[in-house]
Amino acid sequence: MSKQLVSFNEFLVANKTSASLVQLLEQITLASIAISDHLKVGAINDILGSAGSDNIQGEVQKKLDIIANDEFVKYCSTVPNVAALVSEEVEEIYWLKDDPQSEDLIVYFDPLDGSSNLDVNLSVGSIFSISKIGDDFDKSNELSILHVGNKQICAGYTVYGPSTSLVVTTGNGVDGFTYDEKSKQFILSHKQMTVPNETGEYAINTSYYQFWDTPIKRYVDECVAGVNGPRGKKYNMRWTASMVADVHRILVRGGVFMYPKDANNQKAGGKLRLMYEANPMSYLIEQAGGAASTGYERIMDVTPTSPHQRVAVLLGSKAEIEVLNQYHKEAE
Repeated sequence: MSKQLVSFNEFLVANKTSASLVQLLEQITLASIAISDHLKVGAINDILGSAGSDNIQGEVQKKLDIIANDEFVKYCSTVPNVAALVSEEVEEIYWLKDDPQSEDLIVYFDPLDGSSNLDVNLSVGSIFSISKIGDDFDKSNELSILHVGNKQICAGYTVYGPSTSLVVTTGNGVDGFTYDEKSKQFILSHKQMTVPNETGEYAINTSYYQFWDTPIKRYVDECVAGVNGPRGKKYNMRWTASMVADVHRILVRGGVFMYPKDANNQKAGGKLRLMYEANPMSYLIEQAGGAASTGYERIMDVTPTSPHQRVAVLLGSKAEIEVLNQYHKEAE
């Protein structure tokens, strides 16, 4: 008996997703497919490597960072209900409407996360977050479109690896889809993804150990100590230098991802951006039964102050995040 395949569009319709959101998500999938196609021939078409410019974060832009950004803007701009776009790669907010209405949509996105992996052919991804303009929008203050994470109506990412996978939440759990080259559609492949409460795996860049605050050092030291340490069990460490890939692994088999605020990034507020990295990934993790914190507060309760604000990120299995929160509290 053959398995009945469910396309992403069919899934959205069956779950009574609003027409405007369906239209936007369809365009995001088209942008993701276009980006995937660029990645496959990056070396052949000489679009790997640096573009010779920096983004708003002061980070060196790859040629494919710019190409991926352009694809997102091109496709999302075709949706009538999208009022604004906020991209990691561009300082200014892209305004698509002169007179936004409360039900219009904002898309925050990182068009190509983990682009340092491109030259060595490792997994990268795209991250997006969607919110409504809202009733409190003030035309004279464009920063009023910056909403706390708990106002998101949808979040997701695409990971470009051995297969191209799309993972999405609209507030009713988390579902994963795999791109089928034959039908040119994303097909439901991972129903109601969940993060186990406990884990024996963590992801962090240990080369920054010297810069970490005491709570992070304590947690990692205890994990490294394994069965003979205070945690009394073995832990594995994983790190891919691509948030999308690390979070995808957590959604598939559990774990903890950490990019803390430390002595090296403290003045900036952290490393990862709140609006288009921390918030959407936190929404996904929480919808899958996990937790996401700065160490001191829930990430989706952090009040945004700028489109490119940075924040500490600790997310994954709930029991481990509770331990990390407790260690931060004890260190105060």
